[in-house]
Amino acid sequence: MNKGRVREPLQVLLLSIITCGIYFLYWLYITADEIRVYLQDESINPGMELLLSIICFPYVIYWFYKFGKLAGTAQAKAGEMVDDNSTLFILLAIFGLTIVGAMIMQGQLNKVWTKNSAIDL
Repeated sequence: MNKGRVREPLQVLLLSIITCGIYFLYWLYITADEIRVYLQDESINPGMELLLSIICFPYVIYWFYKFGKLAGTAQAKAGEMVDDNSTLFILLAIFGLTIVGAMIMQGQLNKVWTKNSAIDL
C-alpha cells in the first residue's frame, strides 16, 4: 500500500520560515499527492491545488477544509480514530495561521503513515 512520508510538524514550520514560504507551497503539493495516492482518488490534482492556492488566497482556506476532510478519510481507512479538524483549519487560515494548520494536519497524517508502515512490514 502506498503511503506518505512521515514529517515532523516542527520541520514543516521551520522549513517554511527559512524558505520564506516556499517549503509550505511544496508541502501543500506533496500532501495533496500523498493523500491522492493513499486514497486512490484520481480526482485530486496536486498541481491544480497548488496553482489555485498561489493565485487565490481564499482557495487556501478551502484547501485546508477539503484536505482536513480527506485527512479524516485517510485516518478512517487506516483504522485510526478520525479527527475532523476541518473547521479548526478554516479558522486558523482566516486568522493567517495556515502553518499551524499544516503542522496539525501533518501530525494527523503521520499517524496514518506510521500505522501503514507497521502493516507493510
